[in-house]
Amino acid sequence: MTDALKRLSDEGVAIWLDDLSRKRITSGNLAELIDQQHVVGVTTNPSIFQKAISAGDGYEQQVADLAARKVTVEEAIRMITTADVRDAADILRPVFDATGGQDGRVSIEVDPRLAHHTVPTIAEAKQLAWLVDRPNTLIKIPATKAGLPAITEVIGLGISVNVTLIFSLERYREVMDAYLAGLEKAKAAGLDLSLIRSVASFFVSRVDTEIDQRLEKLGTDEAKALKGKAALANARLAYQAYEEVFSSERWAALDKAGANKQRPLWASTGVKDPAYKDTLYVDDLVAPGTVNTMPEATLEATADHGQITGDTVRATYDAAKADLAAIGKLGISYDDVVQVLEDEGVEKFEASWNDLLKSTEAELERLAPSEG
Repeated sequence: MTDALKRLSDEGVAIWLDDLSRKRITSGNLAELIDQQHVVGVTTNPSIFQKAISAGDGYEQQVADLAARKVTVEEAIRMITTADVRDAADILRPVFDATGGQDGRVSIEVDPRLAHHTVPTIAEAKQLAWLVDRPNTLIKIPATKAGLPAITEVIGLGISVNVTLIFSLERYREVMDAYLAGLEKAKAAGLDLSLIRSVASFFVSRVDTEIDQRLEKLGTDEAKALKGKAALANARLAYQAYEEVFSSERWAALDKAGANKQRPLWASTGVKDPAYKDTLYVDDLVAPGTVNTMPEATLEATADHGQITGDTVRATYDAAKADLAAIGKLGISYDDVVQVLEDEGVEKFEASWNDLLKSTEAELERLAPSEG
């Protein structure tokens, strides 16, 4: 083992685990990762819960109790997932306290079927915050068009938010604007801005997957030479946008009132193409004030052979712009790519949620007590 994870933390990158299950909580594994692998947060999504609950480890008694109460499948899922998030939040509470609320966070997502509906998203976010009832929770809201006003409203209520499924630079700027507008609402309502936190989850590997596929189809040497460059370029330019927004006059007024910056979070950092080094989206996205949420395989790979050499973002903006421009010149539409990825992201989470509904319903029926 190298001490790459410590070096990454020392460079200002918060290491979060992109996974959660009851077994991980009860076995002591999560506590071990916090203690030994510099993990300071946890993210979840519908796919993660679908895998965990379908595997069944540790959920049977709770499901049996829920079946005895004849709850709906939607209520069962909410009770199961919020219990896991609450327990993980308690395990991470010392980190939360030690970092003044910056880390030690656990994220839980609103029902993905609400992704294109603003008012139900706001209501669901309020309900989740109430159900989990831990100060170190982040409510995940997708960065769809309908999600943007929901982000403003929820931040304005003093609820901390993880904005998810961000693929485009334009949408990322809209997300930061929604966050600042929410802080302004919270300030006008007399809330303590120092207690409100947010991260903006900018998805990485899926950008390469989609653009590489299109480059491969073109088949020219010029196209092939650009494979594996789009995702890093996109994320690095997102960091440039973050630096601009959080050095603006608008931000300065909120900063003075005690507000916290919305940190960029690198999501989807597991490498999909085996031709690329498995720590690519960790080693090459090192910048202060960021979060990298990793699947366990990526966390282990980074611990074993990650090459953390300092800031690998801030000196790269010109090269990043050139890479995206070169891809555009080949006829690959950036706007089309990011829209496809957003649509697919929502669809994938909806599909996972529907699978979760089906498997949980089957378990409720299987464990239902005989009448009497």
